[in-house]
Amino acid sequence: MTAGALLEVADLDVFYGDFQALFGVSMSVRGGCATALVGANGAGKTTLLRALAGAQAPASGSVRYDGSDITTASPHRRVSCGIALVPEGRKLFPSLTVEENIQVGAAAAASDAWPLERIYGAFPLIAKRRKQRASTLSGGEQQAVAIARALAAAPTLLLLDEISLGLAPLVVEGLYETLAGLRSAGATLVIVEQDLRRAMDACDDLVCLLEGRVALAAPVAGVSRDQVVAAYFGEVRS
Repeated sequence: MTAGALLEVADLDVFYGDFQALFGVSMSVRGGCATALVGANGAGKTTLLRALAGAQAPASGSVRYDGSDITTASPHRRVSCGIALVPEGRKLFPSLTVEENIQVGAAAAASDAWPLERIYGAFPLIAKRRKQRASTLSGGEQQAVAIARALAAAPTLLLLDEISLGLAPLVVEGLYETLAGLRSAGATLVIVEQDLRRAMDACDDLVCLLEGRVALAAPVAGVSRDQVVAAYFGEVRS
């Protein structure tokens, strides 16, 4: 593996039936860092996160995590290894309470590093809603519960898909403050984010997908916003 890489993806091809969504995708995620995964709608970002979480089997290529090949590992096995996904759309159980949704995430926990007390300390707003059904929460509260549920699995790698989508700016600021706290505590994050400014402000590294291929992969400090925009839209600039 690449030095310092917790996760390494090599030559990943992913299909949905006859449609190919990813073409030879290779990327590394440094341990203890946050990586922004950006690209236009349909670029393959969600497909890549699903492949990393084990929800979408690749046709070819490999995924290595913490030195081990997990290419064919089940989603359940990946959770126990320390990989957790916060899916787009939250996917909460609406009839369950906040606390019950969080406890679902702990069922296959990699460790007991994130007990309920610590989770509620990170998300004081939902601590007040612990006995409330998920269906009655606001969008921001539901997103916080979705992240909390993933944290209950005690991941060493947290995959977050479009966590700010459809939320008010103030709510998004609060979520990113929480993510900053997780980074400070040594968490490794991969964040799908449409807002390039926020992605570049919040992350150490950046991977841009274009039509299922890696168009740019670099440390955020080493690229300009103009370079990222060019990769985003497939533009060639001298």
